[in-house]
Amino acid sequence: MRKPNRSVAQISPCPACGHQLAVAFLEPFRQPLATIAWPSSEEQAKAMQQLPHSFVRCTDCGHVYNRDFCYENVPYDEKPNLMFNRGAIWTNHLIQTADLLSGYLPEGGTAIEIGCGEGHLLRHMAAKRRGCRFLGFDPSGAFLTEGLFQGRNELFLPETHMEQYQPDLLICRHVIEHLLNPLGFLQAIQFYASRFNLRTRIYIETPCVDRAIENGRVVDFYYEHYSHFTTSSFTKMIQRTTHEIELLTHNYNREVISGIFRVGSQHPWLEIDNQAADFRTQAQVSADVLAIQLEQMLAQRKRIAIWGGTGKAAVFINRYRMDAKRFPIVVDSDAAKVNTFVPGQGQRILFRDHLLKNPVDIIIIPMAWRAQDVLLEIQETGIRCDQILLEHQGTLVDFHRDHHPYATADQAPRLSIPAPHYNPQRAAYWSEASQIAGHS
Repeated sequence: MRKPNRSVAQISPCPACGHQLAVAFLEPFRQPLATIAWPSSEEQAKAMQQLPHSFVRCTDCGHVYNRDFCYENVPYDEKPNLMFNRGAIWTNHLIQTADLLSGYLPEGGTAIEIGCGEGHLLRHMAAKRRGCRFLGFDPSGAFLTEGLFQGRNELFLPETHMEQYQPDLLICRHVIEHLLNPLGFLQAIQFYASRFNLRTRIYIETPCVDRAIENGRVVDFYYEHYSHFTTSSFTKMIQRTTHEIELLTHNYNREVISGIFRVGSQHPWLEIDNQAADFRTQAQVSADVLAIQLEQMLAQRKRIAIWGGTGKAAVFINRYRMDAKRFPIVVDSDAAKVNTFVPGQGQRILFRDHLLKNPVDIIIIPMAWRAQDVLLEIQETGIRCDQILLEHQGTLVDFHRDHHPYATADQAPRLSIPAPHYNPQRAAYWSEASQIAGHS
C-alpha cells in the first residue's frame, strides 16, 4: 500500500469559512489560463503565461483553493467567461432554475444577476415575469438582452448597488468560484441589505468538487477557479453569512451545488456598525475639543509635560499635533528611552527626574490605563504639579477632580493640590456619564 504523502500544515486563510490552516492538496504546478484566454494562433497559445497553481485544502471545511491565485491575471473585462448552455440536460437545468427563481420574485420586484454572461437565465425569467425589473452585471459586457433586461458593464458593488436598486432577488451562478473572497462578498451583501433595511433573497450556484475528489479527477482544478467548493465548504460559507437558509441542494448529478437564503432586516452586525460610527464621530470631535483645551493652557502660560514618549503616548502626541516647539517637555521613567526622540514630532525624551529641578504646572498622562502606576511613581519620586490630566470620553479630565474609570477615591494616590471648587452641574454630568459607562 502506498504511503500517504503528508504535507506540512500552512497558515492560509480559507476564502469560504475563514479558517486559517490548510494542507497541500496538489503538488504545485504551472499552467496557462484554461477558459478565458482564447488564443487565436498556435504561437499565441504556446507563448501564454504559465501561472502558479498551488491548491491547498482547508482543514476545517474541506474547501480547495489556489493560494497563489491573483485576480489580475484573469482578464474578465476583456473576455466573457461563457458556459456552454446548449446541452439538453444542462438546458433543462437552466429552465428549471429560472422557473424556480421566478416563483421567489414578488410582483413588480427587482432581480439582479451577478456575472450574468450573455444573459441566458435572465432572458428566460424576464419573458416569464413581464412586470418585474431585471438587471445583469458583468464586466465583459457580452449581453444579449433582446430588450428583456438591462445590462450593466461593471462589477456588482454591494455598498453601492444594494441601495441603488434594492433587489428582491440576487442571482449569482458560477461566479463565487472566481472571487478572491467569496465569504466577504456575501457578508458585504448581508451587511448592506441590513443597513438599507432590505429583505433580499440570494440564489448561489457553483460547481461542487465532492465527486472530483472521490473519483480523483485532477482536471477540475484550474486557474480561473480560485475556489473549489465542497458540500461542507459551501454550507459553512452560507452559514457564516446568514441563519435564514431556505434551500441547499445538489444538481446535475451532484456536480453542482446551490442554495437559497435570505439576508437583511436588522442584523446584529448593525450594532457593531453603530458603535463604530459613534466612536469615529467622538474621535473627530475630541480632536477639536482637545485642541481648544491645549491652546487655552498655552494661553494661560501653563508649563506642560507629557509623561511618555513612545507607544500610546507617541500616538497621543501625534494625533493632537503636540509639536516640539509648543510642547517641548516629554519625560519617561524608562531609562532605555531617554535621549531618544518622539516619533513624528521629534521631542527629545527626558528622564522623569527632569521634573524635580524643572517643575511644571500640568502633567498629561496619555496612557490613561496606566495612570495609577504613573501617579504612584510621581508621588514616590517627589515630583509636584498642580494638575494631572487624562484623556477620557473625548476631553482632558482632571485625575482627582473629575469622574473617570481609571481610579477610585480609595485606590488613587493623592497629590498635595488644593481641593477643587465644587460644581453641581459638572458633578451631575460626570456622574451620569459614569453610570452609562458602567461605573458607579
